Amino acid sequence: MRTARKGSMEMPAFVRQLVKETEKRVSSFFKGGGHGGAEHTDGEREEVIPSPYLDRPILDKLTEEGCSCWGLTYALCSMQGWRANMEDYHNCVPQLGTGLADWSFFAVFDGHAGNKVAQYVSQHLLDQVLATGGIGPEDHPDRVRGSFTDGFLHTDKHLLTAARREGWERGGTTVTSTLISPRYIYFANCGDSRAMLCQAGQVCFSTEDHKPYSPLERERIESAGGSVSLQRINGSLAVSRALGDFSYKGTVNRPPTQQMVSPEPEVCVVERSPGDEFLVLACDGVWDTVSNEELCAFIQSRLRVCTDLRDVCSQVIDLCLYKGSLDNISIILVCFPGAPQLSAEAIHQEAELEDLLESKVAEIYEELSTQGKEPDLFSVLTVLANIDVPGLPPGGGLQSKRNCIISAYYEKKEAHNPTTPNGLGGSEKLV
Repeated sequence: MRTARKGSMEMPAFVRQLVKETEKRVSSFFKGGGHGGAEHTDGEREEVIPSPYLDRPILDKLTEEGCSCWGLTYALCSMQGWRANMEDYHNCVPQLGTGLADWSFFAVFDGHAGNKVAQYVSQHLLDQVLATGGIGPEDHPDRVRGSFTDGFLHTDKHLLTAARREGWERGGTTVTSTLISPRYIYFANCGDSRAMLCQAGQVCFSTEDHKPYSPLERERIESAGGSVSLQRINGSLAVSRALGDFSYKGTVNRPPTQQMVSPEPEVCVVERSPGDEFLVLACDGVWDTVSNEELCAFIQSRLRVCTDLRDVCSQVIDLCLYKGSLDNISIILVCFPGAPQLSAEAIHQEAELEDLLESKVAEIYEELSTQGKEPDLFSVLTVLANIDVPGLPPGGGLQSKRNCIISAYYEKKEAHNPTTPNGLGGSEKLV
């Protein structure tokens, strides 16, 4: 069984090289044009608005893994990515305290307008939920539902005091969380992070995102004196439920749950089954790029070829990054005893796929070279994307094997133009 471990995962050298070689093109895109930014005439000054995005993504990953005494295993992976700041937090508690050792709690907190609110809620939410007294060995669904809801509301109330004292009124956080008991899986979601449960390779449950344009959410927002424009509250906030965001919670004579932004979670209960394979909790940096069904299929395929759950989570984050996620990216993967196991056949097929991709990259590199073209990485990827490659991971496609492709490209480039001892006439070595 796995023991709890934490650590940071350094990005591979070839990924660093990819960033170095493509940063000009990518930076130009995110700055709004193909010319690397606007030029100004002499004497012309414009106010510079800080960008929420970096010129280059921060690709280092925080990882964690662990297990419970009753057979549950889990892993976490998170990455700052293109965002200027890391605002995600998490809770991984595979075993609760006395009397609840066979209960587990997991949560992802996706902060906005700063990280202070997400940090505060990650430190206090579980304690507030347990303090309600409704969670115990009897495992009564209605009481647990009430405890979850009350815990969120109490946390938001205490947060208001801290926010006023520390100046966090503008900040907020979404929360997606789960309590796993011997009989049930409880989901409590507030905002647009999401949790899903998979059985037999299919999504059997997922939480609903709370967006301002959803009919019931819009009705509450407008009743509280707000409006929905550009799919945002008052044209600004992109979520309709969150902890914090107190500038949207000041309508008089209305309870907290009827404000423009509500701290009330949507709590759902799913009875546990021997067919439960795994559940996922992730921020919208994941869900903006992959669907429930795609992620379920991809994770199931990875579990058959990976021995380390942290590696599975890391591959999900890479997939989302390569599919264009511009946000912080965080995912928790919780596996039940019925999760897919390593398969010798799947491992063999994966090796064959990587051999095929390496040969395709070499063929494309040689073909471009004979045509007198510069076989840069983008050119190779563009050609490869238009070739039918059998056996790609379901739900992941070519993007999920991009690290393999990049590695093969640089190996071919080094073999084609080896570095000479004096550094003349050859290609640069990787950093």
